[in-house]
Amino acid sequence: MSQSSGKNQHVAVLAFPFGCHPWPLLNLASRLASAAPDVSFSFLNTAKSNQKLSATSGVHLPHNLKSYDVADGVPEGHVLTPGNPLEEVELFLEAAPESFRKGIDMAVAETGQQKITCILNDAFLVFGCDMAADMHVKWAPLYVPAPYDLSAHIYSALIHETYAKACGGGEVHGNGGAVGDLNPIDKTLDAIPGLSAMRFGDLPQEILQGNHSNSSSIFARTLRRIWEVLPRANAVVMNSFQELNSTILTDDLKSKFQDILYVGFLTLIVPTPPLPPSHSDATGCLPWLDEQKPTSVAYISFGTVAAVPPHEFAALAEALEASCVPFLWSLRENFKAFLPNGFLERTRKQGKIVPWAPQAHVLSHKAVGVYVTHCGYNSVFESIVGEVPMICRPILGDNKMNGRMVEDVWEIGVRVEGGVFTKKGMVKSLELVLGHGQHGRRMREKIRDLKELVVKAAGPDGIASKDFKTLLELISQ
Repeated sequence: MSQSSGKNQHVAVLAFPFGCHPWPLLNLASRLASAAPDVSFSFLNTAKSNQKLSATSGVHLPHNLKSYDVADGVPEGHVLTPGNPLEEVELFLEAAPESFRKGIDMAVAETGQQKITCILNDAFLVFGCDMAADMHVKWAPLYVPAPYDLSAHIYSALIHETYAKACGGGEVHGNGGAVGDLNPIDKTLDAIPGLSAMRFGDLPQEILQGNHSNSSSIFARTLRRIWEVLPRANAVVMNSFQELNSTILTDDLKSKFQDILYVGFLTLIVPTPPLPPSHSDATGCLPWLDEQKPTSVAYISFGTVAAVPPHEFAALAEALEASCVPFLWSLRENFKAFLPNGFLERTRKQGKIVPWAPQAHVLSHKAVGVYVTHCGYNSVFESIVGEVPMICRPILGDNKMNGRMVEDVWEIGVRVEGGVFTKKGMVKSLELVLGHGQHGRRMREKIRDLKELVVKAAGPDGIASKDFKTLLELISQ
């Protein structure tokens, strides 16, 4: 890129402030800003999410990238309902178009009236399409979940129609069956290019239920609009490596968009840098792991949004105690009430519980032998790069699809028996992965091979390197 090509370019970066979504977008904006020092970047996000990012991301923002706070849509004095994370999402999405317009006006004023020339936003903010059209600027949405999840959204109408027929033409119910009919959730998605390994039961509920999916929910309507708007983008940016897709899936997705750019996993540096000195880890996780035997520890974390039902927390804790496996558990304070009486005291030598863990560092530590996870997409790939097999308990969104890939396609982990934590099932899973039998060995071999593929894909000859340069040209010319 020539020094002059970025002059007067101003990219508005619009974040979806929930779950893992803001981290990949901030990392992408940081990488672009570092590579295009003459382009201005304004990162717009809620104050709460911006604070969390600055506390945990470790990203040093380049001089030409500035963060701005936008309204979260929660009315003053409103108390959010405990245990209903969707309420906060709905209030945010309701206010978001106006909140971000105000944020953009603020950023333009602060940069000396430097007009926006491109909108780079989380693909869940579907109004970015209309905003870019109104402003006559380029539009590049980032799709944070997996490519196969995007494919499921693209074919959601066909999936819903096929599923309804499989249910005997009856009314589709949230439990995956129709009244009086055989449950069809185990049928494969052979009609969808590249998704033949998936089952109906792996799909998010909003896709299975189609237009019947809680039509009053703004979030459900937003997800249904993704496929309508993305073909209008100058380029759809993927938080993934193309080399991990099947050729069928890659070719089909390419046929659907003006351009699709795979820029790699945006929460990871591949290959991973050496671990920081253990004494510099304020959480105490790395010093504790240093004292454990290689590949002996179970690391447990369910992300920032996903919540396991209370009785399953208890079953998981009972399994850990019964198995005597050393464990490191990232568990927020309010969830400790669900643990069995006396568990913390009885296991204080066996395990360590922290409110937050430096996950990428933990998964790269030689002591960690298994990751007990909800199967969020970023978590799965942090596990692959750390060469740590998984025990998966999918909870929401694309988790079940990711779990299917982990267990049946990549063969680098197992899903919990029956889809829920039980003491007996979890003890069995821990023995299977951590044991010295054939299954555990095979998983560790497979995950090493997959990591090699990822490292090669992240290299200078990988598609991500070329696609990143294409995105850089798009936003800076």
